[in-house]
Amino acid sequence: MARIKLAWQSKLVLLVVMPFAAANVVLEGHWWAVNSAPFAIWTAGLSVLLGIVAFQMRSATAGAAAAGAAITASLMFSTAVVPYVPWRTALVPVVVLLVLTSLATRVGRSKKERLGVAEERVGRSAPQVAANLGVAALASCAVAQTSIMNSRWFAPGPAAAVLVFAPMLAALAESAADTVSSEIGEVLGGRPLMITTLKRVEPGTDGGISLAGTLAGVIAAAVVAASGAIALRGGVTMAAIALAGGVFGLFFDSLLGATLERRGWLNNDMVNFLSTASAAGFALGLMAVVRHAGAG
Repeated sequence: MARIKLAWQSKLVLLVVMPFAAANVVLEGHWWAVNSAPFAIWTAGLSVLLGIVAFQMRSATAGAAAAGAAITASLMFSTAVVPYVPWRTALVPVVVLLVLTSLATRVGRSKKERLGVAEERVGRSAPQVAANLGVAALASCAVAQTSIMNSRWFAPGPAAAVLVFAPMLAALAESAADTVSSEIGEVLGGRPLMITTLKRVEPGTDGGISLAGTLAGVIAAAVVAASGAIALRGGVTMAAIALAGGVFGLFFDSLLGATLERRGWLNNDMVNFLSTASAAGFALGLMAVVRHAGAG
């Protein structure tokens, strides 16, 4: 009943994310189509292909696959540099995230079904995709549509990445960490501890954490952060900031689950959206520290 009452939150997340992602695809896509048609074609094709793969793997419903394709295209357009190479965009961390979460969901599925915590076989819904990838899309849209693109955050080199994309990468790292930690923790973590009381709770309980699940989540965040930093040529600094943001968001997610979600004030989609936002915000704060240290 609580999930039904809070369904408006899932719709709100979808309403917040998708118009911005769609508008960015239209604006950026038009610019690239005029200035570099091959890039626009490759971006559209690869994004649609990724959505089809996710649907065929039953990782996403048809609506979720379409939403994921639009968000992926937005991320690719926002992070593109010249000369264009597909694997020098945010496509790489998105694919890594999809692979990690899909594998983690399938690990120990029979045990999860016995415990009653397994995800439905139809895959994620559109609001779930927006909740997990939306903040990354919004963060990259903000960068792409401002003059920051020409700021001092550019690393040297003709195909350089910008450190301002670290919050976007942190949001993706948190999304991977959250899913992987939950899925692996339910299989290998035993009875988790409630993050606020450290008392034992049943697997699948909101706010429950385990050592195995947490370590798996941190590793997933590190893999996404590293792959994104390599693809965007952001170096160790970008990877470290994104990883730190992802881990912060992972624990923030558990805290929200143990408090506001358990009380019926937030649903899971809103928790995921706010957690990725916290990861991006934490990364943004670290960027300010790095910038201040560099200026000093």
